[in-house]
Amino acid sequence: MGIGASTPKTSSGELKKNIAKKSGLETDKQMVSIRGKEKDKSKVEETGTAKEKAEETKASKENKVEFVRETEERSKAFVAIAGVRKAVDKLSERVAALEKAVNSGTKVSDEEFDVSAELLMRELLKLDGIEAEGEAKLQRKAEVCRVQNFHETLDKLKTTNSKLS
Repeated sequence: MGIGASTPKTSSGELKKNIAKKSGLETDKQMVSIRGKEKDKSKVEETGTAKEKAEETKASKENKVEFVRETEERSKAFVAIAGVRKAVDKLSERVAALEKAVNSGTKVSDEEFDVSAELLMRELLKLDGIEAEGEAKLQRKAEVCRVQNFHETLDKLKTTNSKLS
């Protein structure tokens, strides 16, 4: 090995020491350039071997890939919950119309209540199939409670409707 020869396990600090032995130039007066960039003298001693750096880079890339995957999953959960919310909003209008009719004394077909309840249950099943964590989980839970409240309202309206003549 000549001056400046290194192996993948040689740190820049060791490289400077080897150069100092061969040339007589003190290590603190040497400037180190790694990949064309001048390195700070205090940081040079702290840098690890090339192999360690490669392992760190590989680990950071794996972490980035995992982060992107998690972000995509969260995004899918938010989109799915938003889709269910939109459908429940339409069903809430239907429940409100039934409530208005029953409260005004108009007899409504039991089939209307059954169909509305069935549609709400389908949305509840969709929510149950959504895997979510963090904020998405809270949104899903809130939407589940909302659907359950509409379902309870339908049950009460159906009971009130059956008492109408």
